[in-house]
Amino acid sequence: MINCLNLAVRISTHKNMAAKREQKQYKWGIALSGGGARGFAHLGALQALYEKGIRPEIFSGTSAGSLAGAFLADGYTPEETFAIFKAVKFTDIIATTLPQEGLFKTTGIQAILKKKLRAKTFEDLKIPLRVVASDIEKGKPRIFDSGELIPAVVASCSVPIVFTPMEIEGKHYIDGGVFVNFPVSVIRKECWRVIGIDISPVTTMKYDKSLKYIIEQTMNYMVGANTVEEIKLCDYLIASDEVSHYSLFDLKHAQAIYDKGYQMAVAHLEKNQKKWDADIRKPFPPKWKSHTRRLLGRP
Repeated sequence: MINCLNLAVRISTHKNMAAKREQKQYKWGIALSGGGARGFAHLGALQALYEKGIRPEIFSGTSAGSLAGAFLADGYTPEETFAIFKAVKFTDIIATTLPQEGLFKTTGIQAILKKKLRAKTFEDLKIPLRVVASDIEKGKPRIFDSGELIPAVVASCSVPIVFTPMEIEGKHYIDGGVFVNFPVSVIRKECWRVIGIDISPVTTMKYDKSLKYIIEQTMNYMVGANTVEEIKLCDYLIASDEVSHYSLFDLKHAQAIYDKGYQMAVAHLEKNQKKWDADIRKPFPPKWKSHTRRLLGRP
């Protein structure tokens, strides 16, 4: 009898633990990959999703994805964010320095963020955000989700050799893409559905005898290697090889990249319309908390 009771307790405990693990806090989460200037495609893709009525309740982002995520989590629309960065030139986001830690300082991008972002901390954001950067000393990723916002975003965007590492609390961080360029796993357990937007599929590029080419292709192959497993965690994957043909530093074709992002999202929505419509209509289980509903004061 005692053995039966013990078995029943163990089964009940196992079920409770399993149910707890399955509980999700957010209905829709969006993971945004790194990709330099290709980040304009994030904004185009998100504009298409917003028009469909799909609004994320949490963002995760690496490098360019963290930039886009910061502005959207701060309450900007994709179009408003695009307007801000469309006017930015490469010379606006860099400051030359002696090539000791990197070719350029990040003071320019910091100035833009300080001027445009209303939120100063992660806690100030209207939508939760997870930002990935790489600890260059310990050789591992770090996920920022609290405290000062701008240093974390700048750290996530600090491409090795191009930009000097960002120092935060005595530690030095570089581009998050070194370890986690497509941060789906960062929010996977918290979300019922995760939409991944990958703007950096690996593509070949004819050899060019330049430092820019070496840096760019090295980053492309490196981030491609750590993206494979992350892709498998997406419920929806929005990606296109067409975006990869643009350089990481190509700010001159912002409109074209934005349009490509919009088109690839529209194509994905049309191809998977039935699945999307079913998930959009499906009510979020009441036992799961919805951040957006709390923000809007809904039950």
